[in-house]
Amino acid sequence: MLAFRSPLVGESPAIQTIFKTIEKVSQTDSTVLITGESGTGKELVARAIHQNSQRATRPMVIVNCGAIPSELLEAELFGHVKGAFTGATQNRQGRFELAHGGTIFLDEVGEIPLHLQVKLLRVLQTRQFEPVGSSKTIEVDVRIIAATNRDLEHAVQVREFREDLYYRLNVIPLKVPALRERKSDIAVLASHFVQQFNEVTAHSVEPLTAQVLEALVAYDWPGNVRELENLMERLVIMKGKGSVELGDLPYKVFQKYAEARPQGTGAMAEWEFPRMVLPTSGIDLKSIVAAFENHLVDQALARTSGNKNRASELLQMNRTTLVEKLRKRGMIIPISNRGEAEDANPDQSL
Repeated sequence: MLAFRSPLVGESPAIQTIFKTIEKVSQTDSTVLITGESGTGKELVARAIHQNSQRATRPMVIVNCGAIPSELLEAELFGHVKGAFTGATQNRQGRFELAHGGTIFLDEVGEIPLHLQVKLLRVLQTRQFEPVGSSKTIEVDVRIIAATNRDLEHAVQVREFREDLYYRLNVIPLKVPALRERKSDIAVLASHFVQQFNEVTAHSVEPLTAQVLEALVAYDWPGNVRELENLMERLVIMKGKGSVELGDLPYKVFQKYAEARPQGTGAMAEWEFPRMVLPTSGIDLKSIVAAFENHLVDQALARTSGNKNRASELLQMNRTTLVEKLRKRGMIIPISNRGEAEDANPDQSL
């Protein structure tokens, strides 16, 4: 048996349980149903199962069942013969045949239409199928792994998914936890992604500070690991080098962290100021101050869903002053250009 390998990253008890399950099921050909929210890494789990199996040297074929139009999905999965339908100018192998000897990963399996579920059920039972337009039966040796972010039990109850197919798929259930359920992995993942994107882009962003990591952990990550990965990629690209500061994070990400910190009266606490080293060549102080002011104004508007009354209260400035600043930035249309009193409703959003 080869040493266990996994593209997954994490140290939490939840992810360690996933590792142990992968290690066990990899040594079988049993069908696995991976569930979990979008962005949790279900495809990475499937890849880990394949990479640690006896089929690792054979193909792993990935099919996103939700991304293929339903009228084309049957031919995509099972192939077709020349003349089977308009545009079928030659014979074509389907994904199941291409995966012979290896693994087929059916992502978003809950999106497969009912009329195709019968044919998929037969493949699960017999490993046999007929290409579209053919009466010839093809037999394949393939391991099937499926994934979905849908509640298939509920789909069965409302008759949107066949019960017999559900039980055929759900031989070994494996649920991938949401990132908010394994927060101890956030710092590990964020640091991993920064290092990864530094290598890809040849940039030199420094390891994340404890303060930034605390802010990342405080956020709930509705987009899960995919959202965290995308943010780290953006930060590495935009920073290029140096240290990531709190001010570099999107407001929604460090909002909970900021609200939990003690607030000063008048001057802001030291941690709220973006740390910036004055370059030897000097800076345009006016543009830097303006950019910082715009950053705070945008945060206030985001926090109040665009309500200028409440935003001006957060910023401790007159509403008319805020409106004038927004007008100068082109964020409010002048009265003469829209034929009505500006902001007639003081509570309306931008």
